[in-house]
Amino acid sequence: MRILLILLLSFSSIAFATEDVIDFESKKQEELYRVLVKELRCPKCQNQNIADSNAVVAKDMRVKTVELVKQGKNKQEVVDYMVDRYGQFAHYQPPLNSATLLLWVVPIGFMLLALLLLSRRSKNKDDGISVAPVVEEDDELKALLEEANVDVKQQKGNS
Repeated sequence: MRILLILLLSFSSIAFATEDVIDFESKKQEELYRVLVKELRCPKCQNQNIADSNAVVAKDMRVKTVELVKQGKNKQEVVDYMVDRYGQFAHYQPPLNSATLLLWVVPIGFMLLALLLLSRRSKNKDDGISVAPVVEEDDELKALLEEANVDVKQQKGNS
């Protein structure tokens, strides 16, 4: 009885390990499909590709990808279709345009601005330090000490 239970439990995991079986006309179409489902992002799951997602929208995207690949569409045509339908977010590698360019340029601009401000600040600190004020302060301190010594001597002489 225990052996039967162990066998049933061990084979039950195989039932969950299913994969969609899709018949393609050529190996090239199958490879294209595999590449596309890894590159297309599930709109609902956010950071999961449609190959790994079990969301309904991801399943629909996989079905549409199969249809488009079987129709003979190339990779760019399938990606364009998905981007038109689901937006730029549907593709992990968005094209270079004004919106995506800002995402790259603005942080680099902030870094350059910070470096410029730091270099100016360090130059200003270097300009403020000089030897002359230290010598002048040293002379003033000596004069004050001499006056204090004279005052102390006078107080001792008066007492």
